[in-house]
Amino acid sequence: MDREPADADFAARVRASFERQAVMRTLGASLAEVAAGRVVVEMAHRPELTQQHGFLHAGIVSTALDSACGYAAFSLMPPDAAVLTIEFKVNLLAPARGPRLRFVGEVVKAGRTISVVEGRAWQDDGTKETLVATMHATVMTVLGRSDLRH
Repeated sequence: MDREPADADFAARVRASFERQAVMRTLGASLAEVAAGRVVVEMAHRPELTQQHGFLHAGIVSTALDSACGYAAFSLMPPDAAVLTIEFKVNLLAPARGPRLRFVGEVVKAGRTISVVEGRAWQDDGTKETLVATMHATVMTVLGRSDLRH
């Protein structure tokens, strides 16, 4: 698939926008990789982000996957564009125990207005990686909105 970014400086734009996401700081998440149409977010499993059984809460997994998918789409946008997720579906496949988690967003189809992105959440226990969740997201390109920062 051809993933030609509309902005040669897309990686710096993605990183700058990610740094403004307070929720990612709250989760302790960081950008591990930025490529045209592909973003990887990483974070550690932390007790304060778990549900009653000690697994990373489904809402946290979904939040991190949403950011990975959104930034994958954003990486292909023109410099004056923003993105907003308009729909996603998550399949939780295994308990997210960690200790490290990796969230990968990859653009399936980049459109002028709507992009389709797939996400995968992996846990790494030091010996193997396990797929813990998938996401199918629809992301909208937003232009001309002064209330949205690029």
